[in-house]
Amino acid sequence: MEVIGRPTVRDIAVAAGVSLATVDRVLNDRPGVRKKTIDKVQDAVKKLGYVRDTNAANLARQKQYNFMLVLPEGPSQFTKMIADALKETAASQLGDRATFRLVSVPILDPHRIVRALNSLPVRHLDGVALMVPETPQVRDAVARLRSEGVAVVALVSDLPNSPRNYFIGINNEAAGRTAGSLMGRFLKKTGEILVVTNSLRSRDSLERRLGFDDVLAGLSPDQTVLPTVVSYDDPARMEKIVSEVASNRERLVGVYSMAGGNTPLLDALRRSGRLNDLVVLAHELTPATRKALVSNEIDAIISQNIGHLVRSTLRVLRSVCDGTPILDSQERIRIEVVLKENLP
Repeated sequence: MEVIGRPTVRDIAVAAGVSLATVDRVLNDRPGVRKKTIDKVQDAVKKLGYVRDTNAANLARQKQYNFMLVLPEGPSQFTKMIADALKETAASQLGDRATFRLVSVPILDPHRIVRALNSLPVRHLDGVALMVPETPQVRDAVARLRSEGVAVVALVSDLPNSPRNYFIGINNEAAGRTAGSLMGRFLKKTGEILVVTNSLRSRDSLERRLGFDDVLAGLSPDQTVLPTVVSYDDPARMEKIVSEVASNRERLVGVYSMAGGNTPLLDALRRSGRLNDLVVLAHELTPATRKALVSNEIDAIISQNIGHLVRSTLRVLRSVCDGTPILDSQERIRIEVVLKENLP
């Protein structure tokens, strides 16, 4: 029998020569069906390529998903935008029968991060999305969550050496290569380039720096890329160091901000009076970077769609919990280059 379109339980019943009730019992592992009949039904499922509608099954048994999103604490505009997008998604159809709770952790203290992860109520938790640096302690905590049957996805910054189920975010090395390409093309003179970030413990910053250096060395080998300045999530430290660099390095021609902390960075560059002389690239389209882009203080922003990030997180966690395939093409987060001319 050839079935055009998505096969149904009725198609299985016809192909196996059994009743709909028997198909239902086999698909739901209910007792009272002979092994010979089970084999016939399973053979029909395989031949027809039947994929069970997990959402319908969960709705029928009133399945409720309990998820948690672990984000860095602090006044980050990017983190706030993720939290806001989560609330919007939770109120949509995609958020039906799913509860998402937010947990904030001190991003620079791996021990407190682990204590927070170890205190999660795993008996009542289906999945967790983590936006934290990868450390040995965090890897151990992820392994414990997985051993307890909790689905784990990494968000924005990957945890590739941990047993996490999936990574949701842009290819950060490619994002750094994009920044290197833009810097090489925007620069009109040779000099020094300042690179800043909140923390090099985060995988996204490490990968972005790797990609940035690789491409810029090929495009503009005469440029000098300075060692990465790390603020450790301290705005005052960011302002102080950037002010010193802008004041003391006359050959400074560009600035690449690989993560958050853009407000103190821009404040320091404004006070230096050198913004108009520099090529400035940043990540994430936040209120602060948007304003700077409009004012010609930032030349380009390498961004990712936050709504897509959050929706993908929910879909992937559900798929892992249900044991259904993850559509990589649907969950791939694109790198977006935002200029003043194409500002959404």
